[in-house]
Amino acid sequence: MGVSTGSTPKPLAGWRVLVPRGGPWGHGVASDLRTVGAVPIVAPLINFAPTADSAALESALERLAAGDFDWLTVTSATTVDVLSAHQAEVPASTRIAAVGETTAAALSSAGYRVDLVPLEDNSAKGLLSEMKQFEEAGASLRILTLRSEIAKPVLSLGLAQRGHAVESVVAYRTIGVAVDPALREEVEAGLIRAILVTSGSVAEQVQLQLGPIPESTIVACIGPVTAQDARSYGLRVDLIAAKRSAESLIESLIGAAAALR
Repeated sequence: MGVSTGSTPKPLAGWRVLVPRGGPWGHGVASDLRTVGAVPIVAPLINFAPTADSAALESALERLAAGDFDWLTVTSATTVDVLSAHQAEVPASTRIAAVGETTAAALSSAGYRVDLVPLEDNSAKGLLSEMKQFEEAGASLRILTLRSEIAKPVLSLGLAQRGHAVESVVAYRTIGVAVDPALREEVEAGLIRAILVTSGSVAEQVQLQLGPIPESTIVACIGPVTAQDARSYGLRVDLIAAKRSAESLIESLIGAAAALR
């Protein structure tokens, strides 16, 4: 990753920041936070479980390998983990669309090529808009969309409304992970300066397990869709990153710290 700190040394010096996801992403963000002086606390609030309908997923992946689809859409790095775990094959005749840079990077790391990534709007809506350029008048594309159990079917419905044959398959389930009671006490005491919120499911767990969040703690969301989801769960939102990336999320904290000074 890598976050630019400009000429200001350690702009988040002493800030205790809750990073709600583990794995390569969470530890990469923790490293970037340390670079700018923060003390990251990596505490995964969500985990991923196999889909309840494994037969449907396996069937879809078999047909994917057989070349039955023109496009595969991937809307999260977790979906890439599912593809890797199943050793899914994507033939050269099937193009792959990734929702954003993080998902595209995960696909590349797993050995899959990426044919399309939205330039600006890293969301299902942005991907839907970008895919228009590959459509031909009157032609119906065969599209496989892999998603989480709780994902809104924005992409699937939008593509189907444009006349495409869309198969939407649940690739995984999102489940909450109980936080350490000591962390809950730290949040309650106002000892955590900021909480990073990276998805609607994380927002739900933050509010459920740690809420209400003290006014002194900054709740920073990775994008407007996540912020909207957070508010729907009753979670206060203080900051929204300008771009849907970890770098932008940290930059927003740096801006907040400068404003406080």
